[in-house]
Amino acid sequence: MWSRLPFGDGLRAELGEPRRSRRLSSSPRSRVWSVELAAGPAVVKQIVDAPDAAARYGREVSALRLAARVEPPVVPVLLGTDSGNRVLVLEKLAHRPPPPDWTVDYAAALARLHAAGARQEVGALPAWSGPTRDDIGSFLTLAEALGVSVPPGVAGELDDLLDRLAQAPRNALLHGDPCPGNDLHTGDGVKFVDFEQAALGNGLTELAYLRVGFPTCWCVTTADAPLLDRAEAAYRTAWRAATGAEPEGDLTDACAGWLLRGDALVQRAERETVDHLARIPSQDWTWGTATARQRLVHRLTVVSRHAADRPDLTALTQLTTGMLHRMTACWPALRPVPAQRP
Repeated sequence: MWSRLPFGDGLRAELGEPRRSRRLSSSPRSRVWSVELAAGPAVVKQIVDAPDAAARYGREVSALRLAARVEPPVVPVLLGTDSGNRVLVLEKLAHRPPPPDWTVDYAAALARLHAAGARQEVGALPAWSGPTRDDIGSFLTLAEALGVSVPPGVAGELDDLLDRLAQAPRNALLHGDPCPGNDLHTGDGVKFVDFEQAALGNGLTELAYLRVGFPTCWCVTTADAPLLDRAEAAYRTAWRAATGAEPEGDLTDACAGWLLRGDALVQRAERETVDHLARIPSQDWTWGTATARQRLVHRLTVVSRHAADRPDLTALTQLTTGMLHRMTACWPALRPVPAQRP
């Protein structure tokens, strides 16, 4: 339904009268318009009324204000807000088609965004929530349902994994959903939008998106090893330049954490509803550019490959390799996830 532009008297007094209002496509969680203001083109975004609407609005405003400290900018300028109606007015950015090696600039900009978390105010954003022991249980139950033997040591390894993820430094401003489409490639570099899920956590949690195929996103993409190496090196270089330190945490741990999460196989509206890993043996479903089984096979491939060099993940390597072989034997028609962004 096409609703009226939510541009109240307070915003008009601050920013002037909006002209040439045009509704834009957006997620079901928000309404977005393009407008012309005296200062130039802008975007008006309203968070849709829902039980978590106020929290999502608060996250977005807090994240944009924290990220505004980064130079050169990695977010659009926040021109105005109307908290009563959950409205943000943002600088309109001109997006252009990203180059084939877009992940390199993306990763460098992501590191600079993350580094803004080192200067966060206490309580400005909630802490990132990682996988749980319930996720471990669902993952091991899936292995058994696939007919794969669970090595005796894997439960202990996964418990230790959760402890490491929980103890990793939470000094990064996480976007929360850094998907293709939420990154705008402009003449002034990559800038990020849509911070409704922003949190404070470990930056490698989101750097892992490049390896595991953007787990919270409708569009899965992957890259070959040389390009991944370039992107991850660009991230580390940008983080060091911004903070004077090396990124803390472990990228393989971050990838394994995403593998455990069944909710990372479905869109946001379907999360925290049922055990989605339990559906895999009997059901496949498409979300965006890949099916659930495609996504899971890709993540198993990544974790089995990178965990193989970790003595503390020997049992997990054995399990993920077995699950991968079983899934590809059961469903030989599964294709690799896309190599190019849509």
